[in-house]
Amino acid sequence: MPPILQIRDREVGRGCPAFVIAEAGCNHENDFDRARELVLAAARAGADAIKFQTFNPDTLVTRDAPKFWDIPGPGNTQYEEFLDAMTRFTPEQYRELITLAHQNGILFFSTPGDEAWSDFLEDLGVSLYKVASMDITHLPLLRHIARKGKPIILSTGASYLEEVRTAVEAIQGEGNDRILLLHCVSSYPTDPAEVNLRMMQGLATEFPECVIGYSDHTLPEQGLCVPSLAVAAGAKVIEKHFTFDRTRPGYDHEISVDYAGLQEMVARFRAVERVLGGATKRPTPSEERARRWGRRSIVAKVSIPQGTRITSEMVAVKRPGTGIDPKFISQVLGKVAMTDIREDQVVTWEAIAS
Repeated sequence: MPPILQIRDREVGRGCPAFVIAEAGCNHENDFDRARELVLAAARAGADAIKFQTFNPDTLVTRDAPKFWDIPGPGNTQYEEFLDAMTRFTPEQYRELITLAHQNGILFFSTPGDEAWSDFLEDLGVSLYKVASMDITHLPLLRHIARKGKPIILSTGASYLEEVRTAVEAIQGEGNDRILLLHCVSSYPTDPAEVNLRMMQGLATEFPECVIGYSDHTLPEQGLCVPSLAVAAGAKVIEKHFTFDRTRPGYDHEISVDYAGLQEMVARFRAVERVLGGATKRPTPSEERARRWGRRSIVAKVSIPQGTRITSEMVAVKRPGTGIDPKFISQVLGKVAMTDIREDQVVTWEAIAS
């Protein structure tokens, strides 16, 4: 049975609402006031957490590594792109953002690009970590983060199942079983035809000890329906990029939702969860009238005088359902009427001899 993980003051997993991560990434463009604005916007939208990205291009990528997403941005290499996008906030500014997030009821965390950055985040007191899809094979980094004992969200984009298994086992090998796996398609933007939400079911089957979710890279103008469908399909974590302005050039503004879009998306998730409801089949409170007036009971087909032994010719099955359930008709036959029962009257147990 899937687990329930405690992340600070939130429970995530089986039976819990989807844990919504507003992925700010580098969309603050190193404007600290903008970063504060993003935190507040995520909180107002009802997200559970806001996530940034902390990395150093010099330890992430070679100087001439080609870009692999067709998204307009600075330079012709990944190095130039990431050099422009890297976060340059001071530790004090990070602490201010964490405090601001907590004051407004959401969590703040980040994706570290290497071991040093994960240590930096640990010193700041983050409650969880995210490992990007492209680092799922970076086992030294996974093990380093795992030893901190915090929950780890691991995206699985562009991965084979065995690569996911190796990563999970690396984390578990360090004594950390607090793992949240996100199905993800590492294509910016993702064509809906390649989303493959059923892969979440495959992950859930293969890794029943992990919480399963979805990280979305589809374009918002495609209707925001894919993340909502993921919630309907059982995702317990949803990660979506968001920004202050989708028209901005750069790393991932295009695939992000804006402030209004994030609010709408979270509202849809909660509506989907209300529709999904509980798993145990039982009548809802509003169905009580239907049960009482729409179900059938045993009724008198003819007038039955007091003292008469009831035969099958004397009874019928009709609405309403306020009398004896039709499944007990064999127990009613042969009983004696204790009082006069008029034609078309609902038969009750009190009206016949036990």
